[in-house]
Amino acid sequence: MSVVHKPTSQDEPLAQAFGASLSELYAQADTREASAALTRALELRSWLAVAEEQVARVRDRIHDATAADRDMGELSADDLRFDAQWMEAALSARDGYATALGELLRTMPPPGVRPERPVQLAHPRLTTTLPPAPAPLRAGAVRARRP
Repeated sequence: MSVVHKPTSQDEPLAQAFGASLSELYAQADTREASAALTRALELRSWLAVAEEQVARVRDRIHDATAADRDMGELSADDLRFDAQWMEAALSARDGYATALGELLRTMPPPGVRPERPVQLAHPRLTTTLPPAPAPLRAGAVRARRP
């Protein structure tokens, strides 16, 4: 399943911030007029979807391994430690993406309000300067090594 169709914990705030459904936002993102904020928000949402899927997978694996009807002889402390490390990494990634997306949405203007475009200054003329030419070698400045 594509990340476009995977639900995330931030779908509702994302739709509210942009004033459109997720399917509409993805359609807008495919146009040349898509804002950088929309493009970044959907990119973060995609990474968040993957991270949340990983959290769910590890959670389900731990639940399966520790189910009450499982044979206690199948439990492995090493496997559970490894799963705990995976869970820590997945939760860290999820929290990072959710925080970044939340920051982006918090700094956006309300839906329908276009921010003032910054005044674009004329491009300064580019000048290139070359480094100074190397000084000519003086006779005897470089001596050949003799074994």
